[in-house]
Amino acid sequence: MSLNVVIFGAPGSGKGTQSIMIAEKFGLKHLSTGDLLRAEQEKGSELGQKIAGFTSQGNLVPDALIIDMLANVLDEQPADTGFIFDGFPRTVAQAQALKEMLAKRNKGVSIMLDLMVDEKELVERLLNRGLTSGRADDNEETIQRRIQVYHSKTAPVKDFYKQEGLSTDIAGSGAIDEIFARICAAIETV
Repeated sequence: MSLNVVIFGAPGSGKGTQSIMIAEKFGLKHLSTGDLLRAEQEKGSELGQKIAGFTSQGNLVPDALIIDMLANVLDEQPADTGFIFDGFPRTVAQAQALKEMLAKRNKGVSIMLDLMVDEKELVERLLNRGLTSGRADDNEETIQRRIQVYHSKTAPVKDFYKQEGLSTDIAGSGAIDEIFARICAAIETV
């Protein structure tokens, strides 16, 4: 069975940075729902405009839109492809949908990595990213809203993966390479 990793954590926890490194080291296809959603918005399509209506307010994009988008991406890949899911699932309903989507393709989640970072550090990281990347959603008000949404809607996903026996906490503070070493050690146990 192919390796399928869910990387989890609050906005600014380093999911994107670590996902790229994990994908390269373990030969996985990096699926960043954030990147997929931003690309759709940049196209200016009807779907992109719908997505922008949610993200500009710091809200989550509805499950059905994301699930359809991801199913299309999964079906475009060879059957033996392993994935790292970055930014998905964000709700328990999405976690259940991912489980079903993978099961239909004779796959499953191998491990869920939860990057644990102090909230003050998250805000600092996101404000700095906003200065360097120019991402419009990296401002104080939207950051606070995204962290609030994370705690209310996304944090229960961790319990879902704990019940599945797949959740692993990773200390997400420190140097990028130190965090990556902790992640690799966890992945190598599966």
